[in-house]
Amino acid sequence: MTRMPLSLLPSVIDLATDWWDDINESQRWQDGIFYALCASYALVSSVALFQLIRIELRVPEYGWTTQKVFHLMNFIVNGVRAIVFGFHAEVFQLTPKVLIWVLLDLPGILFFSTYTLLVLFWAEIYHQASSSTMSSARSLPTDKLRIVYMSVNGGVYFIQVCIWLYLWIDDNSVVEFIGKIFIAVVSFLAALGFLLYGGRLFVMLRRFPIESKGRRKKLHEVGSVTAICFTCFLVRCFVVVLSAFDTDASLDVLDHPVLNLIYYMLVEILPSALVLYILRKLPPKRVSAQYHPIR
Repeated sequence: MTRMPLSLLPSVIDLATDWWDDINESQRWQDGIFYALCASYALVSSVALFQLIRIELRVPEYGWTTQKVFHLMNFIVNGVRAIVFGFHAEVFQLTPKVLIWVLLDLPGILFFSTYTLLVLFWAEIYHQASSSTMSSARSLPTDKLRIVYMSVNGGVYFIQVCIWLYLWIDDNSVVEFIGKIFIAVVSFLAALGFLLYGGRLFVMLRRFPIESKGRRKKLHEVGSVTAICFTCFLVRCFVVVLSAFDTDASLDVLDHPVLNLIYYMLVEILPSALVLYILRKLPPKRVSAQYHPIR
């Protein structure tokens, strides 16, 4: 097998760099990439809406369950992303610049709320199962878990709004840096939540006999969703931190459309599509003990 001469290596690197720069600077390529993102998000949003309708037709009498809210929020998050990238020519010309940050960062925060809802659901199942083997004093009521979920999300939105307001008043690089670090911390907390409760529930399910096909499917479901969501939030954390310290890795949509295509595909589109596929099973017509409406 022939090897590439070392003298040609710099030429290949220069060619790849030129190709990357040509795409990033080409208006036609930029439009194509943003419309591709728009179509991808619209497809995922449509799937979430279709699944929500199917669930509502199956169990209309039980109100807004965790499963219904999860699919509704997926529809909203991906729908907003689709609109932003579909109208990128108008959105990226908005002034002041903080409006662009709001339209780009708000769906990311909503994505955090959507998928930490799974963490809340798993935490409720885990603590309800644990309460049967420990004293009631040591068990954690599900109402407290919901308070924790609401408090964490409320705090995240409050801090993010404060950052946006400060950028509106005084747009400076220091506050932008703080905003990126905040998003990275939020992503890390989400990854930690999936690792903690997804891992605990997976281990708990493995302790039970796995003779039934349904039990094996549930074990595979929890393990797969945990791995996907932990990875996507960890990747988001790493990329956002990198973009905060390295301008060449900036996620500025106008300067690095190719990087944005890869980023959004890895941290939102593919994870959402995979999770929706894994959780595609409809609830039984008669509600089970683990299918709780949100109060």
